[in-house]
Amino acid sequence: MPSFLLCAPPMHGHVMPVIELGRGLLSRGADVTVLTGRRYEDAVLRSGLTFAPLPAEVDYDDSDLEAWLPGRGAIKGLAAMRREMIGMFARVLPGQWRAVQALLAAHRFDGIIGDATFTGLAPYSSRPAAERLPVIGVSPIPVVMTSVDTGPFGLVLAPAKTAVGRLRNRALTSFLLRGPLRPIGIAVDEALAEVGEPPTTVSFYDHPYVSYDRLFQLSIAELEYPRRDLPDTVRFVGPMRHRHRVSTGVPGWWADLDSGRPVVHVSQGTMDNRDLGRVIVPTLRALADEDVLVVAATGGRPVDDVVRAMGGRLPANARVEEYVPYDELLPRCAVFVTNGGFGGVQRAIAAGLPLVVAGATEDKPEIAARVQWAGCGIDLRTGTPTPEQVRGAVRRVLADDRTRRGSEFLRDRMNALPDPVDVIWDTLAELTTAGSSRGTGQQEPTAMRRPIGPGEGWDSGLA
Repeated sequence: MPSFLLCAPPMHGHVMPVIELGRGLLSRGADVTVLTGRRYEDAVLRSGLTFAPLPAEVDYDDSDLEAWLPGRGAIKGLAAMRREMIGMFARVLPGQWRAVQALLAAHRFDGIIGDATFTGLAPYSSRPAAERLPVIGVSPIPVVMTSVDTGPFGLVLAPAKTAVGRLRNRALTSFLLRGPLRPIGIAVDEALAEVGEPPTTVSFYDHPYVSYDRLFQLSIAELEYPRRDLPDTVRFVGPMRHRHRVSTGVPGWWADLDSGRPVVHVSQGTMDNRDLGRVIVPTLRALADEDVLVVAATGGRPVDDVVRAMGGRLPANARVEEYVPYDELLPRCAVFVTNGGFGGVQRAIAAGLPLVVAGATEDKPEIAARVQWAGCGIDLRTGTPTPEQVRGAVRRVLADDRTRRGSEFLRDRMNALPDPVDVIWDTLAELTTAGSSRGTGQQEPTAMRRPIGPGEGWDSGLA
C-alpha cells in the first residue's frame, strides 16, 4: 500500500481541499497522513485518514486570527499583507518543518503533497530531486507568482496588454520586493537560518511554483490572468469535487425555495466572519423589500448575531442558518453575494451561479477582480458595501443574464476537466516510479501505477 504525507496550514480553505484529496487517494488504495492543526483533527479522522498535529507553537485558530495577530483588523493595505505573510507563513516555517522531519523519520512515505502556502516544506522541496521523495503542491488560492503580464499580487491590477504595462509590472515587482515587502523575504530567510538552511534564491511569491516537482492549481485557467512565464510544471485541474460529502439534511424552511422568487445566497465564509455587518447584514437590508428570497449562511457564527444586528427582527424574505448544504442550495440560486473566499467562488461557478463580490481582506480583492475580469460576476471593490451598492449589483445580475452566461461558460470549462484526484494520482505514479532509486534517507519508495480498482495495481518496485 502506498503511503503519502499531506500537509496543510490550519486554515479552513486550505485544509478542506487537502482532506478531500486525501479521501480520494484513500479510495484508490493509499495510506494517507494529514499534518495540520488540531482544530481539524475530527474532520481528518472522520475521513478515514491518519491525523498528525502541528506543534502548538505554530497551530493557530483560523476562526480567531486576532488572537494570533493582535490588532489584525486595524491594519490595512500593504502593511496588513506584510504582517500576515510574516505571521502566518514565515514565522511558522521552523515549527512546521520540524513536524515534517519527525514524520519522515518515523514513517515510510512514498511522496509528499503540500498546500502551496505550507512553508514548512520549503527546506525539503528545495533539495535536488534525487535527494528526496517526490513533492507535489496543491494551491487553493489564485496564482500569486510574479509575472511580466501581471502586477504584484495584492495591488489588484488588471493584466498588462502592452509593452508599457509589462514594464510597469517589472518595476512595481522590483520596488515592492526591495522596499515595502522586503521584511517578508528577510523573515523567510531568518526562518530558514533557524533550521540550518541557506537563504532562498527566489521571492516568497515564486517559491511554490518553482520548488515543487508539480504544482496543481485547484481552479481553472479561465479564472486566472494569462501569464506567458508560468512554469510548465504548473497545471490547472479545477477544484476538488466534494464527492465524499455526507448530507446533513435541509432546514425546515427549505420548501420556501420553491416559491418562484429568485433566490439570493449571501455568505462571508468561515474565516472573515467575525463581523457579519460587513456583507451579510447590508445584503439583508438591501433586499428586504425586493421580490427575492435571501438565504444567509453565517459560517458558524450564531444566527442571533444577525438578528441583533438587524434590530431584533429578520426581514420576512430572509432565512438565516449557520451552515447550509451548498450542493443542494447553489443550483437553485440566482445570485451569490460573497466576500470573495476562493472556495465559495468556485463552488458558485461549479453551479453556474453569477456572483456579487465584496472582498477586502487576505486575497479577496484579487479574487473579486478576477471574477469581474472573467465575466462571471460583479466586483463591488469594497469589503463593506452599502445596502444600495448590493441592491444595485443584484438587480443588474437579475436583469442582465450576461454574468450568468459567463458563469455557465466557466462551469462547463470546469466540468470538462478530469477529476483532480485522478490527475494527481497519475502524477504520483509517474514521479514515484521515476524516483524509485532516489536517496531519501528512508526506505526505497514503492513504485506505483494506475490502479485497476481501489487498492489494486501497486507494484513493489523490484520488478
